[in-house]
Order: sequence, then C-alpha cells, then structure tokens
Amino acid sequence: MATQLADTLKQSVIVSNKAGAGGVVGTQAAKRERADGYNLLFTANSNQLIVPWIYAKPGFDPLRDFEPIAAVGVVPNVLLVNPGFPAQDLKGFIAEVKAHPGKYRYASAGTGTLNHLLGAMLNEKGGLELEHVPYKGVAPAMTDVLGNQVPMLFASLPSALEAVKAGQLRAIGVSSASRVPLLPDVPAIAEALPGFSGDLWVAFYAPAGTPKAATSRLYEAIEAALAAPAVQQRFQQLGVTVLHDGPEALARRQAAEFEQWRDIVKASGAKAD
Repeated sequence: MATQLADTLKQSVIVSNKAGAGGVVGTQAAKRERADGYNLLFTANSNQLIVPWIYAKPGFDPLRDFEPIAAVGVVPNVLLVNPGFPAQDLKGFIAEVKAHPGKYRYASAGTGTLNHLLGAMLNEKGGLELEHVPYKGVAPAMTDVLGNQVPMLFASLPSALEAVKAGQLRAIGVSSASRVPLLPDVPAIAEALPGFSGDLWVAFYAPAGTPKAATSRLYEAIEAALAAPAVQQRFQQLGVTVLHDGPEALARRQAAEFEQWRDIVKASGAKAD
C-alpha cells in the first residue's frame, strides 16, 4: 500500500513500525502526531475495538482520538500448531486439549489482541482450558511456536501463510465463518464449534482534528491504490478480501462492533494493566 500510495500522491510514504502491547504503543504514538493530513495510523480492528475494554487506561480513545479514513481489507485468523503437536486435524486437536485440561498453552501478540480473544473464545465454545501466554507482538509469539516453546497460536493468514506452506506450522482451523480459498483443506473452526467467528480487518486513521479535505483526499488515494492490479494480486496471494469503506462507512463499522467486543472481553475476563 505504501508504494502504491507514494505513486498516487506523488510524494514519499514512510512506514514507521511501532510494535508493543498489541498495538497500544503505536496507537499512542499516532495520537500525538500533528493532525495535518501527513500522519496516518494503519492498524487492526483489535486495537480499535478490543484494547479499550482490556486496559483501564489505554492512553487513547479510538472513537474520539482518530478520524476514520478507510477500511482496506479483511482476513481470517488461523489456528496454528507446531508440527510436533500430537493432533493432526481440528477434531483431533479439540479431543487432545479436552483430554488434558490445563496442559496446553497458546501464544498471542499481547493481552487484548484479537488472537488472544480468539483463544479465549476457543476455550468458551469448546469447553477447553488453554492457558494464555502474551507476547510483545505476533513476531516473537510465532518465533516461540516455531521453536515449540509454546505449542500454538492464532495468527492472521498473511502472517502465517509462508510458514504453513513450508511445513513449519500446521494449520488446524480458520476463524472465519467458512473455509478460505488459500487453505481449502483447513476447516472453519465453526464447523466443529458452532458460533465461533472472528476476522481481522485493517484500516487507515488520522489524528483527531485532521481536516476533512485531507481525509477525503487520502481516501481517494487509498481507493486508487486498492484498484492497482499489483495490489489486488498481492492481496489475493495473502488471502485478503478488499474492503472499500470510506470515512463514514468505517465509522459505522467500528461503532457497530465496539459494544459487541465489550461483551466478548467481559465474558473472557481478560484485563491488562
């Protein structure tokens, strides 16, 4: 997206990755930037919908501190296990974990992230007792699952696809309501646990107070980037379904899901300092 946006806007687009606390660090940094149309936040729905219910003081209000610009795409999460895990498929996985309550742990990108709460949902829907192990981002979490320090995690399909294809991780199930084309042999978790569903969507925001003229121009540039064949091809390769939400549609999407995630967080009992 950065490369294509630079071509469309005729100026440099610099990506500044700020990992930590499941997105909280980066979002706090983005909040402090000038609201001049040149500073953007590219983030996931877990950061905008879940973190505020997890942290007593997250340091930002996703509904007040940011101007919505555009939702870009939606992807499923994949339940992944180290190849040494004894179960080979979803049915066997559920049976193995049920047979050994409290034995198995799952990694996440941090307390309050989507892959944390998907694990909590798995416990609730499946009657399982998986222990949550939070990390400072998905990369270190996946590293430890690859090394079998922790046997499993949920990760977005784009971040996991290469490891699955290489046989470094085994895909057990996907979090979307139905199977995905890139992993046709991997069942939706909902096939075994009805009602299980949780996708990741990503979107652009700007600090509150950014002029509407700027957010409108940025939305137009993002739409142009999404229409580029190279971007469409790359998204397809990663299993990303393109979204075309503008500022108003993104605000509606976020507001509609905000209270829903409050209830999920409450049921999970998840909290962070």
